Amino acid sequence: MEKNYYLKGLDCANCAAKIERGVSKLKGVEAANVDFMNQKLSVTCKEENINQVEQATIAKVVQLEPDVEVLPFAAVKTHGHEKHEGCQDCHNHESQNAESQKKPQPLSFVKDNWNLLRILLTALALIALLIWRPTGVTAAICYIMVYLVIGGDIVKQALANLFQGELFDENFLMMVATVGALAIGEYPEAVAVMFLYQIGEFLQDYAVDRSRKNIKELMDVRPDIARVLIEGKEEIVAPEQVAVGSTLLVNPGEKVPLDGILKDGHSSLDTSALTGESLPKEVTVGDEVLSGTINQEGRLVIETTRNYGESTVSKILELVENASSQKAPAEKFITKFARYYTPVVVLLAVLLVAIPTLFFGGNFQEWLYRGLTFLVISCPCALVISVPLSFFAGIGGASKAGVLIKGSNHLETLAKVDTVVFDKTGTLTEGKFGVDEVSGPLGKEKILAISASLEQYSSHPIAQSVLNAYGEKPLAVVTEVKEVAGHGITGVIESQKAAIGNQKLLQSLNIALPETKAVGTVLYLAVAGEYAGQLVINDQIKADAKETIRKLGQNGVKTTVMLTGDNATVAQAVAQKLGLSRFFAGLLPEDKVHHVEELTKEAKGKVAFVGDGINDAPVLVTADVGVAMGGLGSDAAIEAADVVIMNDQPVKLVQAMKISRKTLKIVKQNIIFALAVKSFVMILGTFGIASMALAVFADVGVTLLAVLNALRCLRVK
Repeated sequence: MEKNYYLKGLDCANCAAKIERGVSKLKGVEAANVDFMNQKLSVTCKEENINQVEQATIAKVVQLEPDVEVLPFAAVKTHGHEKHEGCQDCHNHESQNAESQKKPQPLSFVKDNWNLLRILLTALALIALLIWRPTGVTAAICYIMVYLVIGGDIVKQALANLFQGELFDENFLMMVATVGALAIGEYPEAVAVMFLYQIGEFLQDYAVDRSRKNIKELMDVRPDIARVLIEGKEEIVAPEQVAVGSTLLVNPGEKVPLDGILKDGHSSLDTSALTGESLPKEVTVGDEVLSGTINQEGRLVIETTRNYGESTVSKILELVENASSQKAPAEKFITKFARYYTPVVVLLAVLLVAIPTLFFGGNFQEWLYRGLTFLVISCPCALVISVPLSFFAGIGGASKAGVLIKGSNHLETLAKVDTVVFDKTGTLTEGKFGVDEVSGPLGKEKILAISASLEQYSSHPIAQSVLNAYGEKPLAVVTEVKEVAGHGITGVIESQKAAIGNQKLLQSLNIALPETKAVGTVLYLAVAGEYAGQLVINDQIKADAKETIRKLGQNGVKTTVMLTGDNATVAQAVAQKLGLSRFFAGLLPEDKVHHVEELTKEAKGKVAFVGDGINDAPVLVTADVGVAMGGLGSDAAIEAADVVIMNDQPVKLVQAMKISRKTLKIVKQNIIFALAVKSFVMILGTFGIASMALAVFADVGVTLLAVLNALRCLRVK
């Protein structure tokens, strides 16, 4: 089983990696994963070991990071109170939590201001010392006192890590470098290095905290209250307390708290938080209304169809909260890289000091200074922070656009897709019949008018498509209406016998028909015993389907394939209209799985399958990336797919791929930039050109630029 914890106060990516390594080594722990962006620790173990593992986990985290508080993850949402269905206390705690989040928390406020205060005090002390210019023992005492104020916590943490076997982190590097500088009499340099490092840490914490808030604001769809109608009286309760079948009231400007059916009222709903659509959605009585949307106009009366735990908004929040725990290969690589990189640079620093002094008669103090400078620039903070932050921001940006990506691993895979396979019905087409063509001797308008009049009494989907094509115009009176099962309809219009139906119906009436090459269901119309025209009925292609295929080609997708259970003639017509590379028709669900497996073997890149998420679950799982269309409210889509497009627009896939590629590009930029700058400054330090202060400045600058670059992933056009 999996147990989740909230690591309150976790503001260091390297600390997150250290906790993950430490907890994963505990007895009984099968796997441990720290999601730095969500401050979440997930521990997997056997159910019988849960109590033992829980105690050991909390103890280990406190041992490794004393400033981090371990809380149950569920309690985060309810301010330290476990959530229970129908519990008024939960609602009270949530209300308190919402209010408290608007105000600065005392401990956090004190901690943040102490960091800022000691930075300011150190700045003033350094200015005073530079003006005063003390010498000898007085200078040593003054600078060491200032050093302890600005860097005492770093030294303390580094010493604690030594006893826990965690040698090679940034605390150790900074302690060795600055204590070494003090030892060789470089007092101003040692204090300046620690001063710059603490400024960098302060700014990094601020940047990461802002990015967390920015991303969470994108998904600010959680409803605060529910207005329930109970025995004719309106009561305000927590959404978790509302049962299925309850009657909700939603005022203009309020969020819809639970999924349901509109029973009274008419409004426009702002669905942008769920679907990324800027245009509001019109709803009338009988329409489905989803939680998290915002009522823009009149008062709505809604009958709930799901409880809060099963509602759309709850599932979306859970997906986004868990998304960054699924780490991408690039993230795993950086974590592993940082683990080996730091010991290697420490060894290189030692060799940099030892070889010139032992074998070439170099000045020990000079080469020790160079070695310490080499250590300072080697901190891997820029990589350890910016890479997971980039993926997290990419997932947040995609959510803003109405695309849910279930993890960083899927985001990275999506960026490498060069083959996209589509299901036809419900994905590229509407799954609804519509009139494609009208032709014949009577002319289009007359054919539609007579056909619609004959079909007005039928509830068959094909009859409804004819009526929709004709529109709201008046229909003629039809007498002697007779429906011939499986064939069509006959009747009398304006004293003339008329018939509409398939080929068999008109042949039974001895009416000659012209040959047709039309693809789809053909309805033939006869009036007064003569052929009058025909209508071609087809499943309607989605408005943006052709644009989707075109844009995929423009964005590096080499092959687009359609899989369908329809006959080959219909499939070929759809494929030609859309400009697809290939199609396979007449398929059963297991045949689709087989074709995706074969296409995966053929493709040079990754293969994405796009389906409706209900009938295509096996294929969604088989593909490298499973993309569910119209996943809003669909349990099967959210469960089976790796990516969920929150409306029925296939063109959103193009946007999702652009976001994923932009994210991966930014990740690569940060890795290359950080390593290039660090390597350059390391070389300068080796030759005595770069000072220790310049090394810290470069390290801090690289980290901040990498974090700011990572936040570009949040920007979505």
